Amino acid sequence: MLSVAEVLRKTFERAVKLLAAKPRSVAELRERLLRGKNTNEEVVETVIARLREYGYLNDERFAFSYASYKVKQKPVGRRRLERDLKFKKIDSGVANEALEMVFNETPEEELIDQAIAKRLRIRGKPKNRLEAKSLFEHLLRQGFDFELVSEKIRSLTTDYADED
Repeated sequence: MLSVAEVLRKTFERAVKLLAAKPRSVAELRERLLRGKNTNEEVVETVIARLREYGYLNDERFAFSYASYKVKQKPVGRRRLERDLKFKKIDSGVANEALEMVFNETPEEELIDQAIAKRLRIRGKPKNRLEAKSLFEHLLRQGFDFELVSEKIRSLTTDYADED
């Protein structure tokens, strides 16, 4: 049987390895550590407290860098990032703060323009209602606000009322 000190050391090493592989939220790390053998909640909480103390674990910083990276990687909307952060088990208050900072740096309006420009380079301007609807749905899947998408599509497309 392992001593408490040994269990703590092994759990700490495992936590550091998990964080080295990729950044994680406190809740994600807790969940992963609790799946391990020879550990319990008390040990995991002690390890998490120590990692926070050392600055290796910080949900605010994690949420901001994750959202910021995603926005730089490819233009996505606020709803999509909210969902991603919730999936990463980030507290909604922390997530909202991070999203405010990210969207203050790069407004959603700018991001949707980038997403539209990219799509138009690939597929060209929508020639009919079906293509406009496809672009509309694409932008909604990217997490942009319904009103913003509607406004952008309306300004981009000409009247297709004659077709159908």
